[in-house]
Order: sequence, then C-alpha cells, then structure tokens
Amino acid sequence: MHNRFLPTALGLYLNYLVHGMGVLLIALNMPPLMQQWHTNAAGVSVVVASLGIGRLAALLLAGVLSDRFGRKPFVYLGMLCYLGFFVGIVSASSVGVAFAFGLLAGVANSLLDAGTYPALMESFPHTPGTALIVVKAFVSAGQFLLPFLVGALALSHAWFGWSFMAAAAVMLLNALWLLRRPFPDRHYAAAARTPASALAAKGQLGDILCFTLYGYISMATFWLVSQWLAQYGMTVAGLAWDSALRLLSLYTVGSLCGVLVTAVLADKRVRSATLLPWYNAISVLALLTVCLWPGPVTVRLFALVFGFSAAGGVVQLGLGLMAQRFPDARGKATGIYYSAGSVATFTVPLVAAKLSQTSIASILWFDLLLAAAGLLLAGVISLRQPSRKAADKKTRLRQSEAVSVEQNSSPSAEKLRAD
Repeated sequence: MHNRFLPTALGLYLNYLVHGMGVLLIALNMPPLMQQWHTNAAGVSVVVASLGIGRLAALLLAGVLSDRFGRKPFVYLGMLCYLGFFVGIVSASSVGVAFAFGLLAGVANSLLDAGTYPALMESFPHTPGTALIVVKAFVSAGQFLLPFLVGALALSHAWFGWSFMAAAAVMLLNALWLLRRPFPDRHYAAAARTPASALAAKGQLGDILCFTLYGYISMATFWLVSQWLAQYGMTVAGLAWDSALRLLSLYTVGSLCGVLVTAVLADKRVRSATLLPWYNAISVLALLTVCLWPGPVTVRLFALVFGFSAAGGVVQLGLGLMAQRFPDARGKATGIYYSAGSVATFTVPLVAAKLSQTSIASILWFDLLLAAAGLLLAGVISLRQPSRKAADKKTRLRQSEAVSVEQNSSPSAEKLRAD
C-alpha cells in the first residue's frame, strides 16, 4: 500500500482507533456517569443504545451523499460530531441530554464510515480488502488501550472525563494532520457523478440482496459470541467466572491474528472472494465443535479460532467485495451493508434474550444456524465475483477514464475549448 495516499490512510485509520475507544468509553465510566446523570445502570444502557440508533438513522443517507459530494467532507463531519460527543457527554447533567449526545456519536460513526471506507478502497484499488481490514485492527487497538487509560485515571483519583478529553485531543490533532492530505475524490470524479441508482442497474438486485443478508448475518454471528461467550464458558463449559472472562481475551487475540493473516494473504494477491467462504467454513466448524463438545479445553480453543475466523475482518471483506461489485456507488454500498449489520445488533439480542430463558447452550446452536446461512451466502458471493484478472483490468480502465475526465475538465482544457 505504498502510494501518495498512504499518509491519508494513516489519518483515516487513527480515527478508528479513537472510535474503538468511543464505543467503550460510556461503559467503562459507568459509575461516575450514573452519579452525574442522576440515574442507574439501566439509564446508562439507554444512552449506550442511542449510539446504535443514531448510526442506523444516518448511515444510508450518508453513504448516498458521499458518492455525490466526495469523501473528505464526510470524514470531517464525522470527526466534528465525535468531538461534540466527547465534550458534550461529560458535560451532560441528565439522561435526556446524554441521550442526545449519544445519538450524535452514532451519526458521527455513520459519517466516518461513509467517507472512510470508500476513500480507502479508492486509495488502494488493487488491495481494497487489506485496506479495510486494517480498520478492524485499529478499532481493536483502541479497545485494548482504553481500559489501561481508565484504570490509570481511577488509580490516580483523576477526573474520569480526561479519558474523553484524551480521545477528543487525538481526533483534533488528526483533523489538522488530514487537512492537507490528498483524498482520491478527484481521481474518481467520473464515478461520483454516476447516479446512485446504479446499484439497481443491470439486473444486480440479486447481488444486493446477497450482500445485504451477509452484512446482517456476519455481524450477528460474531456479536452473539462476543456478548455470550463468558456466560457460555461458565454455565455450559463449567469454567470459573474469572476463567470465563479470559475467554474474551483469547477471542480478541484470535481476531487480531485474523487481521494480520488476512492482510498478509491479501498482500500476496489471495482474492477476498476466495478467503470469504474459507473463513465462514472455519466459523461453522468451530461452532459445531463447541456445541457438540462444550468442555473447558474446547471452549478455549473455540474462542481463539472463532475470533480468528469471524471477528478478524470477515465483515470488512464482505464490504470490500460489495464495493467492488458496485464501483459506481461505493458510499451507498457501505450504507446498505452496514445498515444491515446495525439492524442485526438490534434484533439478535432480542432472540438471544428469549433463548437464554431456555438455555445458554441454545444461543450458540442458533449462532451455528446463522453461520451456516452465512457460509451459503459467502459461497454464492464468491461464485458471482469476477476473476482477479478481469477485476484488475476493469479497475485500470475506470481509473484511466476518470483521469481523462479530470484532465478534460481542467482550466487549461476549458481555455482550449473556449479558443
């Protein structure tokens, strides 16, 4: 990924390190926030839910507008909204005000996604899968670092809000860094002028449906495990609670290994369309094994393997393939794909809560069914993707056409035409 957009990509990735922190900031600072907002844990949970509501409400529209107006404005709007959230949430004195700032954080996430994911794919058109998977690594890094910062503030009896201010400071400095960095918008001007309805052209509605369903299922599959793994380890596998909690550490290690391995394979020109079914097949086998033999050793191995296959960037691989399939509407594709994932985070918890009343084991059996459906969809998506040679040829042709359009619309060209 050595080209002139590399410094831009570094700034875009750094935003997602801050985003990774932002997702957990409220949860890790729950006691002081409960006191400040004059509420209980349920009230704080409502504020946490507002992030998801704000994201879902804005994502599709932000993606459509990103295709029309370019990527950089939406990256900066997202950063501005996040700054408002970091400052506002620690200034709020009630749950209602905090809820409003939570909605703002959800909108910020949508704006960043709509600008960042297409920009990364357009910056590195030959390795879009790798470019997107690195986002996952930065999110995980932010979530890994934040507990140490919160813990250090608590031990030193410092104001809890410094963790929010630290995130805001990093994002503000990053905004200054990105100010003079080039974005690929101009080189893709021709594509950006294509009508947003291009997604539905050429009889590709079947592809849209497959990717939308995969966006939902891939998010649901790893979300269920991330939320219920510790409980499963304790009640089904017979682990002590502290050992069950360490399953989440194994899960995180597996996901980071997945990011690294996928990035290396993509760099060696292994196609995302090839990796997607394999990762889904590994997830299915891992879930089937732990459901049939839920022992202490098995559940530990499962946490590592499943983190590798299901949480190591497979969601980003699916998005990259969808954007390649619809290159004229990358922003809209991002909006549709991640909107489906956001719906999963609302609906799947309701199913899991119902199943938990029967048994915790039934939740992973349900996840196995979802993973099997995901494997089927991944196979269909893979078979419908063009070959590497054809995709590269199409990318080079589109870049050449876009640069030609840009040159013809330059001031000198306008002058020539006027003369």
